[in-house]
Amino acid sequence: MSASQDDARHGIPRAEAEAAVRTLLRWAGEDPAREGLLDTPRRVAEAYGEWFSGYAIDPDAYLARTFEEVAGYDEMIVLRDIEYESHCEHHMAPIIGKVHVGYLPSGRVVGISKLARVVEAYAKRFQVQEKMTAQIAGCIQRALAPLGVGVVVEGAHECMTTRGVHKRGVSMITSTMLGSFRDDARTRAEFLQFIEVGGGRR
Repeated sequence: MSASQDDARHGIPRAEAEAAVRTLLRWAGEDPAREGLLDTPRRVAEAYGEWFSGYAIDPDAYLARTFEEVAGYDEMIVLRDIEYESHCEHHMAPIIGKVHVGYLPSGRVVGISKLARVVEAYAKRFQVQEKMTAQIAGCIQRALAPLGVGVVVEGAHECMTTRGVHKRGVSMITSTMLGSFRDDARTRAEFLQFIEVGGGRR
């Protein structure tokens, strides 16, 4: 079996992916045979394997193991400033930002690193920020069945900073609130106070 077949992903041989990169280089006006670009197709294929590794991950599996021995703890759990890197599905340009996650447990909690892994699994796919926000919240809701879930995502979109309107320093904020986070204004306010989105923290 050839190296290209060994490196196949999702049924696509590595050689086809590298050939596609060469085509784009030529389309952009470059010469893929130029010394500085000889290894570029390989490097791009490897980068794509890392950037989009989320397609091979089941985010729900990260939250399969939960803990019930919490000594009666029933207050909000918040994990803020989870950094992520994703790519816009419209222009394949980077989206870089932070995710803030909170939930109100109903007898079960999960290791906090697993929440960060859920974010990573969804971020490492082609994304629309609104969809990613809902996906993260839905995954936590399915796995933990908490009283409520809140997810807020901040993102800087390179598709509008390096092309199009060329506006820098702009960040997009999206949120999904489920259960008590949606229905109870006090719970929602407490969560938002914990995370203080938009640079209000010292």
